[in-house]
Amino acid sequence: MPIARAAASVNLEAVELRVLHLPLVAPFTTSFGTETVREVIVVRVRTADGDGWGEIVTQHEPYYSSEYTQGAWDVAQRFLVPALMDAGTFAPLFPEQVGTILEPVIGHRMVKAGLELAVLDASLRTQGRPLGEYLGAVRDRVPSGVSVGIQRDPAALVEAVQGYLDQGYVRIKIKIKPGRDVADTAAVRDAFGEIPLQVDANSAYTLADADVLAALDRFDLLLIEQPLQEDDIVDHAALAARLRTPVCLDESIVSAKAARDALALRAASVINIKAGRVGGYLEAVRIHDLCRDAGVPVWCGGMLETGIGRAANAALAALPGFTLPGDVSAAGRFYRRDIVTDPIVLDDGHVRVPTGPGLGIEIDPVALDDVTVERVELRR
Repeated sequence: MPIARAAASVNLEAVELRVLHLPLVAPFTTSFGTETVREVIVVRVRTADGDGWGEIVTQHEPYYSSEYTQGAWDVAQRFLVPALMDAGTFAPLFPEQVGTILEPVIGHRMVKAGLELAVLDASLRTQGRPLGEYLGAVRDRVPSGVSVGIQRDPAALVEAVQGYLDQGYVRIKIKIKPGRDVADTAAVRDAFGEIPLQVDANSAYTLADADVLAALDRFDLLLIEQPLQEDDIVDHAALAARLRTPVCLDESIVSAKAARDALALRAASVINIKAGRVGGYLEAVRIHDLCRDAGVPVWCGGMLETGIGRAANAALAALPGFTLPGDVSAAGRFYRRDIVTDPIVLDDGHVRVPTGPGLGIEIDPVALDDVTVERVELRR
């Protein structure tokens, strides 16, 4: 279901970038470190007909990804925003053109995704059209899973999972790393029986750890996410052949081409789609379409987004090929105070897909200012 050029064009007048520091309700620990404050960049595009918002989901340090905040801040100001401005000088700008305009800059997909989303939001708002309808959503709400960081010990993990189950989350994902894998998974499975459960390794293992990963087969997991390094596609294929647990790729999937190659090599039987990681929501839809046509399930991953990215993820996860619960959790899972006026909440294990124009959210200007640590506005 390719997206036709159906969104309205916009006339760019300015692009505002802000670095935000949002305190987390609790530390979030993975194999690559612990976050207590989420650092993120939000984008505001100003047009003749109104504003649009986007989110650049980088982190403070380049441990999860080669992209990080200060690098994103630099490349956005020096290269990507000027490219958009130049393209919109002599003709109106369509959201579907953003990817092509920014393509000459190598990489920096998270920045490109944030800029594309802001232009798309501004465009759809002028049409009074929700993002979900534009992308091809078929549901008005989506099942919500939660990602649980590595805890102090298995008992603390069980306690944390109990809290999220009590809140109504319909799928649990736990982070694992060498030494914190089999025992942690066993503790959760023993405590809660046959709940939908998956594990996320964030590239913490190598093919030499195949026996340890195979020991997870006995827990009847939905999947094991990104066990090996992002460029280890061939090794993922070898590992997948040795496991009963479905292998899901996350960091390895940076584009529709990468997804196509991974499926051809049988390196994955499930794919996690993160719009920021693949360069935008339009590329995310292309990956969705590829996997749907191949009969491969997909789900929507999360990057601790603010209400901006969380609303967009809910719209994406409502497409028909998203058959597994994703990481579109309630805003309160991470933040006591979001930057939007109506944060996403959990309703009977689901989150509702926004139905207002564009992203369907409104920014809380006071909350936004309170967490802004750096701001710049670029004009023609």
